[in-house]
Amino acid sequence: MEYRDLGPTGMRVSPLCLGAMMFGAWGEPDHDVSISIIHRALDAGINFIDTADVYSLGESEVIVGKALAGGRRDDVILATKFHGPMDIQMGEPEKDPNKRGNSRRWVIKEVEDSLRRLGTDWIDLYQVHRPDEHTDVEETLSALTDLRTQGKIRAFGCSTFPAHQVVESQWISERRGLGRFVTEQPPYSLLVRGIEADLLPVAQRYGMGVLPWSPLAGGWLSGQVRKGKEVNSHRAARMPERFDFTRPENQRKLDAVEALAELAEKADLSLVHLALAFVLQHPAVTSPIIGPRTMDHLESQLGAAEVTLTPDILDEIDKIVPPGVNLSFGDAGYQPPELSQASLRRR
Repeated sequence: MEYRDLGPTGMRVSPLCLGAMMFGAWGEPDHDVSISIIHRALDAGINFIDTADVYSLGESEVIVGKALAGGRRDDVILATKFHGPMDIQMGEPEKDPNKRGNSRRWVIKEVEDSLRRLGTDWIDLYQVHRPDEHTDVEETLSALTDLRTQGKIRAFGCSTFPAHQVVESQWISERRGLGRFVTEQPPYSLLVRGIEADLLPVAQRYGMGVLPWSPLAGGWLSGQVRKGKEVNSHRAARMPERFDFTRPENQRKLDAVEALAELAEKADLSLVHLALAFVLQHPAVTSPIIGPRTMDHLESQLGAAEVTLTPDILDEIDKIVPPGVNLSFGDAGYQPPELSQASLRRR
């Protein structure tokens, strides 16, 4: 497997990152099954695992820690995240406002809890899961810099930060002499291309690693979502509104998925491999995060790192979903008129 630079850190990671969100109560509750999936990914050459404290309220971290026990920890670049509330279940109203966020108080508490759950002495990449309007980013950067100095983390990054906040954080790091975010973890897929217009060029400008989440667009590009076919999936059962085809926005996505599936068939590829290869091939991307819940999910995704899309296929993709446009998570993306077809993607 050809490994890639994780931003400027000197660490090298596999072109696919194993996401652990589906390990635990949110997805696969059987720890042994989840551990077997992790071990299969490691045996296939994946050396990069991403989780978060909030996934199943720490259970995901516990599972990852079990999977890496017995000598596997040293061979893995381990990433986790903080920000979300740890005193409530997903969807419940907020309780203690100080048990969440990006304050120094919470960062220092959560890194200790994550280290304990993961069963490790250090975290290779510690990430801010979301921006926090109540905390100055300098406060967060200062706390993370101290944790790096103490050896509890090796590097730190951000997740789902808009481009302007990424730039602001880089400026603050430089002017205050603090460590900087070396990675960003944004949503990016064939259906979510808005970051091509701003965030990806910013990441390249600052030499940041980019670790896209949801490269299969929340299951839309898994091959299970097709016209005339009922969606029977774990995700659809949990969030039926995302797959309600009576909604105009979902109908637009379904039309695009049909066209992309036909393109994949013509190229003799699975839709999963087309989707992952598209994200992998962007020059700003380091390692997209796959989030399998089952062994079959993992096996269907592993070969994507070996796929290269031709310019003709990329041009056809641009006709279906133009560069810089989002068909999921609202239509917030845009395509500047002077940049057409693949120019946003390949500049």
